[in-house]
Amino acid sequence: MEKILVTGACGQLGSELTADLQSIYGTDNVIATDIVEPPEALSDGPFERLDVMDRPALAGAAERHGITTIYHLAALLSAKAEQQIGKAWDLNMQGLLNVLELARDGRFTKVFWPSSIAVFGPDARKEQTPQNSPCNPTTVYGISKLAGEQWCSYYHRRFGVDVRSLRYPGLIGYKSLPGGGTTDYAVDIFYKALAGERFSCFLESQSRLPMMYMEDAVKATIDLMRADPASISVRTSYNLAAISFTPEELAFEIQKHLPEFEISYEPDYRQQIAESWPDSIDDTAAREDWEWSPVYDLEKMVGDMLKNLEKELKQGIP
Repeated sequence: MEKILVTGACGQLGSELTADLQSIYGTDNVIATDIVEPPEALSDGPFERLDVMDRPALAGAAERHGITTIYHLAALLSAKAEQQIGKAWDLNMQGLLNVLELARDGRFTKVFWPSSIAVFGPDARKEQTPQNSPCNPTTVYGISKLAGEQWCSYYHRRFGVDVRSLRYPGLIGYKSLPGGGTTDYAVDIFYKALAGERFSCFLESQSRLPMMYMEDAVKATIDLMRADPASISVRTSYNLAAISFTPEELAFEIQKHLPEFEISYEPDYRQQIAESWPDSIDDTAAREDWEWSPVYDLEKMVGDMLKNLEKELKQGIP
């Protein structure tokens, strides 16, 4: 039986991925870890306080629980990273290197690490950005993700570490609060809409960005990790796509359900970050190698998000 460790399990992706992994592999076989206390969604399963910067502590947790696979999600995201440059680089890089070194030593047989569309810069093709597009990121987060991709490829090539990765677009989910990313407007907007409040967007109305509903992101992650190693042709990080939209298009779709909802636009420093990223992503390699296909389009995502978030808010969650 596979034994799984999840770092950064209290984050937006981590909380939902952990729950799905527990439903597949059994609650006791998935150990959630983070440096903060767990949310209620993780209260039923095993949880440990763990700092990924502490390699001996990470090794100890792996040995204590007989871990075979690690999903290493702990990181500082794009907007927060711009405000804490040194901390972002240290956490995003050293945490990954600690995991890769332990995998090299046989502590983990399989590693998942998330990358991002932030690896692309303004010289990448904006529409349908290809897998092997120029990667010249303009943010601390993007720089750390690009370096991390190369470390993953190096450890696979040099030491045979089975490390797999996805370049996530902006992620939208209702089970936890966003964690400081440039695409987080697409989560915050639903809270304002359901509260009957005007939403002030920190991006311009026509800022088109690649996005993905959390259910699709979790599905893609698990599908990749279950794929035959022989089918994995990309050992840096796979492009991953689902839907692309602007704040204006998202607001219009919400207004179909909540006609009184209003939005205004007050771009800040995150606008410049968004402008350096693609409008849409070509994920042909993922579709061909391990049959990736998203389930949610914009209409389906908005309907599901409003229905479930309203239910969560009535129960006092998150």
